[in-house]
Amino acid sequence: MERPAKRIRTHKAFSPWLFLLPGVGVIAAFNLYPFFTTVYKAFTDARTLTSGNWVGLQNFQTMIHDDQFWTALRNSGLYVLLVVPFTVLLPLLLAMLVQKQIPGITFFRSAFYTPVVASVVVVGLIWVWILDDRGLVNGILNVLGAGPVKFLGDQWLLLLSAMALTIWKGLGYYMIIYLAALANVPRELHEAASVDGAGPIRRFVSVTMPSVRPTMVLVGALSSVNAFKVFSEVFLLAGPSGGPAGEDTTLVMLVQRVGTGLNGRVGYASAISLIVFVIALLLMLLVLRADRKEDPR
Repeated sequence: MERPAKRIRTHKAFSPWLFLLPGVGVIAAFNLYPFFTTVYKAFTDARTLTSGNWVGLQNFQTMIHDDQFWTALRNSGLYVLLVVPFTVLLPLLLAMLVQKQIPGITFFRSAFYTPVVASVVVVGLIWVWILDDRGLVNGILNVLGAGPVKFLGDQWLLLLSAMALTIWKGLGYYMIIYLAALANVPRELHEAASVDGAGPIRRFVSVTMPSVRPTMVLVGALSSVNAFKVFSEVFLLAGPSGGPAGEDTTLVMLVQRVGTGLNGRVGYASAISLIVFVIALLLMLLVLRADRKEDPR
């Protein structure tokens, strides 16, 4: 009787791991293995068709003297600085707007969320048509006598246009996150603030923002990482060259440009990818640490 009982206990101990095995296998094959392979190749001179040799820190030394890398780092940094504040505050205001139970509000909720589920390629092409020299915006400006504006031909206007596209496409996604947080804000707090004479702006600053602060930190961390790793928006508006003279290239675009092709510098691209990973991780930790300092609990 002891052996069957012992066998049953053994099966019970291993059964949960058997259910986890398929998921762990997928993560190991498509996440962990590529990650460790990239880390290893960052210290080699691997090419597309060759495995390469160990070169130590040579790729990182090359990176320090690479003007393209510093241009891409500047653009990715500016993307974070300019995009994150809008993606933290605008979706919160939008969520407060669509939270109201008024006729037809469901339509607006769906309309605001539509860009999230739309293909980024389709959305990017639509924005190219809108911002083109003969597009909708310049057509209106021509009618008004303001003349055409080179949205896609000027370095800074192109980068700002890509930022606007990123903000617009992410509004609906972060709005849904804020809606879930606003649903947990006690209505009594707003009523008490109203009795004390607080207006809408005062209630927003003193009641709403402190109540959804953990969600704001989450949105800030997510949007920081996503903004720093931006690729599709800039690539679609600027093209493979990265805009005029490549001045709008981001770090992920540089990885794609350097590491692809029959003679792609896979080792150097892996080194840039490792830098992107480290900076993105530091951004997330910085946001979380700043929240801990401000929260005395």
